This record gives sequence, structure tokens and C-alpha cells, in this order.
Amino acid sequence: MKKLCALLAVVALVAFAAPAFAANPFMDVPMNHWAYDAVGQLAARGIISGYPDGTFKGNQPITRYEMASVTARALAVIDMEKASKQDVEMLKRLVVEFKDELDALGVKVDKIDSRVAVLEENIGGWKFWGELRFDAKFEGERNLYNDEYTLEGDKEFNLNRFRLWMSKQIDENTKFVARLGTSDSTTKYAPTRWERYYLETKLPYDIKMTAGLWLYDWEWDSGLYIDEDAWFTDAGMKGFWFQKSFGLGDVQAMIGHDDSYSNGADGIFNTVDDVNSDYMFYGLRANFNFNEQFRFALNGLMRAYDDLNNQDESVYWADFTFNFNPNIAFKGAYFMEDLDAPKVTGGDDSPSAYKAILDVKQDALKFTSIWIEYAKFDEGFSVWNNNNGGDAFAYDAYGASVLYNRGYDDTTILFGSLKQQWNDKWATYERYLTADFDATGVDDATNWTFGVLYYYTPAITFDLAYDKVDWGDSTSATTHDGTATRTGDDNIVRFRTHVKF
Repeated sequence: MKKLCALLAVVALVAFAAPAFAANPFMDVPMNHWAYDAVGQLAARGIISGYPDGTFKGNQPITRYEMASVTARALAVIDMEKASKQDVEMLKRLVVEFKDELDALGVKVDKIDSRVAVLEENIGGWKFWGELRFDAKFEGERNLYNDEYTLEGDKEFNLNRFRLWMSKQIDENTKFVARLGTSDSTTKYAPTRWERYYLETKLPYDIKMTAGLWLYDWEWDSGLYIDEDAWFTDAGMKGFWFQKSFGLGDVQAMIGHDDSYSNGADGIFNTVDDVNSDYMFYGLRANFNFNEQFRFALNGLMRAYDDLNNQDESVYWADFTFNFNPNIAFKGAYFMEDLDAPKVTGGDDSPSAYKAILDVKQDALKFTSIWIEYAKFDEGFSVWNNNNGGDAFAYDAYGASVLYNRGYDDTTILFGSLKQQWNDKWATYERYLTADFDATGVDDATNWTFGVLYYYTPAITFDLAYDKVDWGDSTSATTHDGTATRTGDDNIVRFRTHVKF
């Protein structure tokens, strides 16, 4: 009797995934019976079955083979992410008790043991993991790679990134996650801060809620960029994030508030809040996976500034992916901004931009992967991941602002990236970008990179890269937004040690 009770408790774990009031298929189970709903839900999931005459025979004793059969069906559908520690122990006892019967039914007990081990890992204790990126950088004589890097000279060894993650599975529906980290700094002892801290939990109707300081990256979810080349997302926000998945995709909503600490030389390390730049943040996304070949999404983000003297700004975009096969995809996105005031005097307050991408995996060509991206910015269009005003941080992968001379002018970008994975130890990669600025007296900018990767161990990677940027011989003294025009070229050699643990 105790084993039967234990078994019923285990199979009840999977019942929640069925409708709350599933129709009962058995004619001999009265609607007013205390077990009516439970029997209906378990039958809907295929955990239990009746007799050929359509009856359940609830008062008939169960055999060991029948108990083993129900156990096997429960193990086939149970969600290992949502069971409690007590459920795990119960599963282990049932597997041991009915090992012979499960073997007779063709159930691989060793696979069950591995699933239970995964479940045990996620329950109860803390988990820690992290990464370290340490760079040795040798720059040319102009020191122009300090747009994104912290170069205090033409040679520098410094910490590029340190992140320590931690998580705690509180119960079957709730998890806490935090990240302690630091990045490039002009000081030997880089300041450390809490870069992430949030709680994930499940609300009614299977809505996932995230509360705290989290990262959102809808462009990455849609496969719209590589490296760190997002235009608007791949950013942190403090607030609440709601996500609901359904058969054909998902919908998401975000509300947050950004506290700007960028009023000092140390940027976000400054402890004084620049209240003039604080804003409320809102986001909506609806993503539809129509089939394995085609995906389409609608997205919207809005900044409503606390200071009424600042101009609110919003961006809306639609993006898609068409998979010719698992290794070749065509992607695209069209963006439109809604600005209270245009970035350029007399300009448009609803500028637009678009990008088209051909993404070819190495499995298609066997010797290299290919990423080809064509992008076009209208005059006055401004990305949010930016540096030095109007230039995009998106394409500053090695530290120099390739789009420094844009000044909110019409800009056309052609970007290509190749990677050759020669074996499990060695890889090479190449990048090329050209930016055509539609401005009198401002030359095109070009950027190219060559690198070699050596995977010393599964956790340690060495990356040697050479990068060069050329801003041309512009004759205009300033860009459209008044920034002094940059001319000439600069280069850098970077040796990076990357450790994941």
C-alpha cells in the first residue's frame, strides 16, 4: 500500500501539465469521486490506461508489473526541472524497487539514473561558474583604440572581463541568479560590482517573471548579430520581465527604470546618480515560429525620461529568419525610431534603418563559415549601444570606433566575418567592415581583422588577433553633429587568455 501511495505521488508530478479539469475517459469513475480529476489528468498524459471495455476498475488490486508500467510512463514525461528533492528520492526508490520489471518492459534504468542525477543537481544547493578574460595589447602610435579599451599607452596588460555567477534553485518554480564582475579599468585593481541579480519564478498560466537587474537581448534571440554587434539590446535593465511561451512562439513584456551613473570619468563605476538621464523603460515582443523554416517577430522599446527637458525616444522593428536548410539562413530586420526631437537640426524625427544577413555555417561549405551583413542607417538614426555620441559601439569589437565619423549622416555598412574550425584545437577567423558616410569631405572607413584561436583545454582558449582601422583622408574638419573628424589609421595586436570555469 505504501508503494502504491508513493507511486501515485510521483505520477502526480506530471499531472499539472494537463488541463486542470481534464475529461475523464473511463465510464466507471463517478464524477463526484475524490479521484475523478486526478484519474482524468493522468489518463490525458498517457500515464495510466484502462481496460478494453472502457473501464478503469479503480477498486481492483494493482500488480507489480502494472506499477512498473506506470512508473516507466511517468519517467518518460516528468519534467526534471520542476520536481522537488522529495520527489527525486521517491523516484530513486521506485526505480530500485521495480528494476527487474522495468528491465522486462525495456526501460533503460541507467538512463533513468542519469535523469535523476540531473534533477538532484538542480535542487537545494548553490551553483557557481564564471569566466576571466585577460588581454595583452600592443597598439600603434596614435592611441585610438582606447575608444573602448582602457589604453594608457601603446602597451598594456590588463583585465578585460571577470565574471562570477551564482544561482540557487529555491523550489520547483523559483530560482535566484546573481553575477559579480568587473571589466576594463584604468586602475590596477579594477572595481567590482553586482552586474546581475534577479529572481525567476513562474506565475499562473505558465508566465515566467524575472525581477531584479537582468540582461535582455532580443537581437541575439533573433540571430541578428555576432560578436558584440547589437544595435539596441544586449543591455542590462532593472525591473520586471514577463515571458509567455506558446506552441508557435512567445510573447514578452518588460518594464524597468534606468539609473544613469555616467556623469563621471569612471562612467558606471561612479556612485552619484545622474538623475537628468534617468528614464522609465518599456518593451514588448511577439515572436512567431511558423515552421522550421520561417520565423517572424515584432519588437518595441521605449525610453521615457524622468527629466521633462530630455526628449523621449522609442524604436520599433520587425525581424525574420528564413532557413534554406539547417546550415544556411537569410535574416533581416527593419527599424524605425520615434523621437521627440530629431538628432539632426531640421531632420526627420522618425528615421529608419535596416539590415540583411546571409548566415552560412561551416557544415555547409566544410572549410569555413560565412556571415555577410548589409546595413543602412538613415540620417538622424541613432543606435542605443553607442560610444562617442552617434557612432555605433556595435562594430567596435577591438576597441576603435569604426563609425567615429558618422555624425548621424546617412551611412551604408558592409560587414563580413569568416571562421575556419580546423579541428578541436585550432581555428582562424577574419573580419572586414567598410562604412560609407554620405557626407561631403568625409572618407569611407574600413576595418579588418585576422585572428588565430587555440583551445588549450576545454576551459582555456588563447586568442591572437591583429586589427586595423583606416578612417581615410577626410577634408571636412567636423562631422554633421560637430565632432572633430578622425583621419588616418591605427592598429593593434591583442593576445587574449580566456578561461571559463
